[in-house]
Amino acid sequence: MEAIESLISSINGIVWGVPMLIAILGIGIYLQAGLGLLPIRKIGYGFSLLLGGSKDKEESSDEGEISPFNALMTSLSATIGTGNIAGVATAVVIGGPGALFWMWCTALVGMATKYAEAVLAVKYREVDENGDHVGGPMYYIKNGLGKGFYWLAPAFAIFGAVAGFGIGNTVQANSVSNALESTFGVDPVITGIVLLVLTAAVVLGGIKRIGSVAGKLVPTMAIAYFVCGIIVLLLNADQIPAALADVFKYAFTPYAGAGGIAGATVWLAMTKGVARGVFSNEAGLGSAPIAHAAAKTNDPVRQGFIAMLGTFIDTIIICSITGLAILTSGAFGSVDADGNVINGAALTAASFGATIPYGGEIVSIVLAVFAFTTILGWAFYGEKCVEFLLGVKAIMPFRILWCLAVPLGVLVNLDFIWLLADTLNAMMALPNIVALALLSPVVFKMTKEYMAKLNGKAEEAAE
Repeated sequence: MEAIESLISSINGIVWGVPMLIAILGIGIYLQAGLGLLPIRKIGYGFSLLLGGSKDKEESSDEGEISPFNALMTSLSATIGTGNIAGVATAVVIGGPGALFWMWCTALVGMATKYAEAVLAVKYREVDENGDHVGGPMYYIKNGLGKGFYWLAPAFAIFGAVAGFGIGNTVQANSVSNALESTFGVDPVITGIVLLVLTAAVVLGGIKRIGSVAGKLVPTMAIAYFVCGIIVLLLNADQIPAALADVFKYAFTPYAGAGGIAGATVWLAMTKGVARGVFSNEAGLGSAPIAHAAAKTNDPVRQGFIAMLGTFIDTIIICSITGLAILTSGAFGSVDADGNVINGAALTAASFGATIPYGGEIVSIVLAVFAFTTILGWAFYGEKCVEFLLGVKAIMPFRILWCLAVPLGVLVNLDFIWLLADTLNAMMALPNIVALALLSPVVFKMTKEYMAKLNGKAEEAAE
């Protein structure tokens, strides 16, 4: 067992190493440049589409299972979670304040990646035997690339199906249990049983029920966390200029360390910031387009504009709230009773708790709910990966197995599961990046045609 763990650990160091981060950043920069920075320039337009400001009369006939809004919420349910609360804290502690700057950079280029993924997911999606729309990297590889690349499609599906049980299921259940036990003293067994029941109640109902629940829980918790974070920042407003100065300064100069925090090089700040940004918003990993393929829309580009908002909301907004709260609250660099540097979710909870009443409890509740919605979002991702490999007959057995795996995450040691899932999660990106690069001309062409049509309508309205 030790030999297997050592082998996977070595592979993990490679697939999450510098080459992979460069590849994910590189495809994002290439797509952003090819799109003329359109995802950044059209953020406002994306929000107008999301909120219904630009719906046309034919939208009632659009094909799909869930609304574009719920498609985004489903994808966000899988990305907003422990990475935004615990992961950001870890990145800042290890990489210094400058890690937050590189996280922002990753998000800005990642918006183009997420946009392209959704465009391709809707364009190349299929209708399965149950009449549901299915799509994602495995389908745009299958339908968009030649037979010589087909093997990448089942490879992605295998990596996604197996990785989901770790990173999207047991690890998340463990996070819920830890948050509730450490803050409220809830017995892990009780947490496991309740999670099993709640997960089954949603997951067994399929994407429509998942989308409906995600459409309510995700924005509610995101807004609650955002409001509490803003209150923390307002109460520490005098510290914000210095915190921002540190973010930009230590993005390009070594960080000497403060309190119990060790120093960090520029390279460490960059790698930790980029890795955490990618892990948090999943741009390039190929998971989100599986949800966007189920959206009720006949226009791939329109869904692309909505999809890119996921990266913006996840990293630019939620992760920034966490990072700046940590840097302004005075908790950064503090140690616990045993002399260990406070890190992860505990540091975020301490940052909120040092500023507002019950701040730590609020963070624990938000973390638990976000982790639960991640279980729901990844259930759909894993289901579609399994369906691609085995057909619709495998859907219900997968859902049952997914639900039964949840309490295991609460009760068993997850070190090996986490390592395996984290490795396979990165390997999902490899087929996806190849497909994005080869199909980028399709994305550029469709975007150009859409914008020409949109600008034409604007000119007509002005006449």
